[in-house]
Amino acid sequence: MAETSLQTIYREEFIAGFEQHQSLLRDSVITEANVDGNQAVFLVADSGSATAVTRGANGLIPARADNLTQLTATLAEWHDLVRKTRFNITQAQGDQRAIMQMTTMAVINRKVDSDIIAQLDTASNAINATGEAATVEQFIHALVALGNNDVPFDGNVWSLLSRAYIGRLMQTTEFSSADYIRRQPYEGGAKWKDQPGFWDWNDTKLISHPQVTGNATDTEKCYVYHKNAVGHAIDMAGFNTAVGYDDEQDYSYCRASTFMGSKMLQQSGVIQILHDGSGFATV
Repeated sequence: MAETSLQTIYREEFIAGFEQHQSLLRDSVITEANVDGNQAVFLVADSGSATAVTRGANGLIPARADNLTQLTATLAEWHDLVRKTRFNITQAQGDQRAIMQMTTMAVINRKVDSDIIAQLDTASNAINATGEAATVEQFIHALVALGNNDVPFDGNVWSLLSRAYIGRLMQTTEFSSADYIRRQPYEGGAKWKDQPGFWDWNDTKLISHPQVTGNATDTEKCYVYHKNAVGHAIDMAGFNTAVGYDDEQDYSYCRASTFMGSKMLQQSGVIQILHDGSGFATV
């Protein structure tokens, strides 16, 4: 005999949906700047490719000026506001206020990364003009191009790569074999987590990111770059999160607001790799 009065049981604790919650790129760029109003100013300083000199005929050492370049990132305001009625808050499954806080911060953190990616997409140096499948030779080509621009391999070289690019590298001996590396991606090595993380390979920190421009197409824009090549500024004093309740309209809300901006600082420190990731597109 079939039962006719079955009970529905709801799990009180909510399960986070699949989306990027943390910024994956902020640690890979310069984040310090002098913020004045709606502008963040980064100072790039070098010798201007000066060469050493000998004393002049007059016995004096010729003097020169340093090459100082100020680059300005214009800050814009960005917000995310989620609102739920008291009925939805009290009647819906799970902790609705916690869900609002979690999702609104995720939106802002994803905006940080999209802001940085937009600046990387202004790169003027590329190793190929059409999308090609990832190879170790291709990646090394990008590193060589970076080194040819006098970029130091000082532990601050990063790579922004698509999932497909990483997927192809993981199938190579040079990336996965203990004969070449100490930390292996398949066992005991870096694994993808929904938090900042990267593979450390070939003097480069590799970030696997789901939001590269052209993701899962034959024109994915991937990058090898030095940390000093891109600046990102957030006015921390203006960063604001508000959680509250509106008596008049009987709803709860959660809002995250920030002022941020990014700026390409040194084109010579960014190499673009146009990658064909269409072979790994979701079916």
